[in-house]
Amino acid sequence: MTSNQGAARLYEKGKVVAEGFSPDEAPGLLREHPESVLWLDLFDPDAADLQAVASDFRLHPLAIEDAVQDHERPKLERYPGHLFLNVYAVDIATDASRFGKTEVSAFVTDRALITVRKSPSDTSRFVQRWDADAALAAQGGVAFLLYGLLDVIVDGHFSAAQRLDGGMDSVEDQLLEEGGAPRPVRRHAIALRKTVAALRRAVAPMPELVGRAMRADLGLVDDGLRPYYRDVEDHAMHTVDEVEHLRDRIEGLLQADLTEQSNVLNDITRKLAAWAAIIAVPTALTGYFGQNLPYPGFGKVSGLVYSSVLLVVSAGGLYWYLKKRGWL
Repeated sequence: MTSNQGAARLYEKGKVVAEGFSPDEAPGLLREHPESVLWLDLFDPDAADLQAVASDFRLHPLAIEDAVQDHERPKLERYPGHLFLNVYAVDIATDASRFGKTEVSAFVTDRALITVRKSPSDTSRFVQRWDADAALAAQGGVAFLLYGLLDVIVDGHFSAAQRLDGGMDSVEDQLLEEGGAPRPVRRHAIALRKTVAALRRAVAPMPELVGRAMRADLGLVDDGLRPYYRDVEDHAMHTVDEVEHLRDRIEGLLQADLTEQSNVLNDITRKLAAWAAIIAVPTALTGYFGQNLPYPGFGKVSGLVYSSVLLVVSAGGLYWYLKKRGWL
């Protein structure tokens, strides 16, 4: 199981008393330190790997199945003796068009937080968050570890939303240019829309999930930690609002670009119709006099001049009329 081992820490009264140990050593360390709590991280374990941990911490088989399966929805479920959590840590690339996410599952027992990561990710952010408030860690136990995990996840969601907002600023002016945006700009905007949709799927369930963790019947969050969980819940709701705004914004920009393209097409069609009408008048006149019907001045130079003037005046008059109407 060492190939799938991530990280491990044992906290006692807010201080780290052991770290870097194997999952097999965790139960013994918990017995040696009866007031301690455990964080155990597993990277991409299979069912057999989790089964070894499950026997020590009495994890439910259905929760183990969810932890092994990919692409589970964000959720918090209660099982006898523990909770099961599934969330997504996200990362937006610098150009704001590439979206990366890491599925993180967690088992929450009375004395242990066991995280399961489906893909490589940086767990140092969790450790830094836990180490930033040792006094609160001393009082909160496993609930504090879960709070730190959720806080980092939600902060990552909000940072991703802000980066997407900045990415939209870079394409907004180009999308709203007269005549419609170039094709590469439209493709970039469509990529942003897909990224927003993917981020929304990870973000939307978070306020309800954090609120569920605070429920009194779970017995997880005490009065001391409840304000901190409410703060995370508030940040999650704010992030959802931001993502919904981004979705409306990118849809509005793409719709405006589509409208501008339609306006340009209508303008081109109108001009083509106007020139067709101008050309049709001389064509009709020459076609009419091309019949077995002599035109005035037939066979004379004056007749040629007369017919030419008639063509120019009729076409010029139609051009002036269409120009006045704004069709040309």
